[in-house]
Amino acid sequence: MSISPDIDAAALWRDIEAMAVITNPDRPWTRRSFSQLFLDGRDWLRAAFEAEGLQVRLDTAGNLIGRLEGRELPDRVVMTGSHSDTVPDGGRFDGIGGILAGLAAIRAMRAAGYHPRHSIELVDFLAEEPSEWGLSCVGSRGMAGALGEAELALTGPGGETLAAAIDRIGGEVSRLDEARRDDIAAFLELHIEQGVVLERAAAPIGVVTGIAGITRIRLAFAGEAGHAGTTPMAIRHDASLALARFQLAMRDAALKAANAGEGHFVATIGLAEILPGGANVVPGRAEASIDMRAESPDLLARHVALFRDLAEDAAKAEGCTLAEFTRISNVAPAACDPGLRAMVAQSAAERQMATRDLASGAGHDSVFLSRIAPMVMIFVPSHDGLSHCPEEWTSPEQMADGARCLLDSLLKADAA
Repeated sequence: MSISPDIDAAALWRDIEAMAVITNPDRPWTRRSFSQLFLDGRDWLRAAFEAEGLQVRLDTAGNLIGRLEGRELPDRVVMTGSHSDTVPDGGRFDGIGGILAGLAAIRAMRAAGYHPRHSIELVDFLAEEPSEWGLSCVGSRGMAGALGEAELALTGPGGETLAAAIDRIGGEVSRLDEARRDDIAAFLELHIEQGVVLERAAAPIGVVTGIAGITRIRLAFAGEAGHAGTTPMAIRHDASLALARFQLAMRDAALKAANAGEGHFVATIGLAEILPGGANVVPGRAEASIDMRAESPDLLARHVALFRDLAEDAAKAEGCTLAEFTRISNVAPAACDPGLRAMVAQSAAERQMATRDLASGAGHDSVFLSRIAPMVMIFVPSHDGLSHCPEEWTSPEQMADGARCLLDSLLKADAA
């Protein structure tokens, strides 16, 4: 299903360039949530939404929402959108590409005189990226009813609570329940892939099967510190070697899981500390954090248990003990809706665009929207898989193809 006129690719790229200007000039492209630059970006978005005839409001969780009223089912919403905040030096496409593709789709609808059956909403979710308050997906959590007192009490710069920060940018935490939604018929989010799968497959469209759940574990090995020059190698209890032994065993187990046919699985240690930290001291303690991601909750649970066993084995092999193995966070996987996935695949096929099914290893606002509505994500390629860096790049043609697929998928969801 399509309409004419089509996506205005030139206007979409102008929008991307216009938002790219709203950045820290010393650290392009940086637009951190709750900052003045973030608010400047929202002012631009509000004006752009209004220019396309959308009714614009800020909900009590701090989400910026543009609405095109439906003619038959105005109380049911087909929603699209993403986020306008970035990580430091975060790139020009992550998040904002999805918002502007949604705006381009609505522009095409209006240019064609299309009047949707459902109400169409375009959303800039507040603070999808990890913020200075230590929390990500703030606005989508609020929309899903998953923003509780503990999260609101988190403190950021200057001791400001997250609740106060939401109020400061225009939300209203005292009425937070009003942000919770039960009227969404479908949610579709376009996003850059942030990986290499689509580029290597020469596929312009990724049909996302699901968003990986994330489990994080803090672990520590305890050994015995000693003088690096006088402690014989044969009698050392080097905690760093226990960590190294475990990290290799974890890598091998993760490779086996990734190739076992149960979907996406990765495990990473990106943060570690060797203590006491002297060049001439045998390490007495090694601490690290494990980041595990999988489409299957069962796969995650099994590997929590397996990794504990591997850590115990590594500690024993080096004459150390496993001093800590604590799960510090757990976000369940989110499956994309099969019906919406079929709509995306059909939309791409109708425009002769190749597709690739793939999972998202990164988290997105769609995780929380999946709790309250059928959800799907559409990926477009990232050059060399680069993201969260200034080199992040998706071409004008790739963005336009993604917007076309989003447009046709929104039309199909509206007709359903």
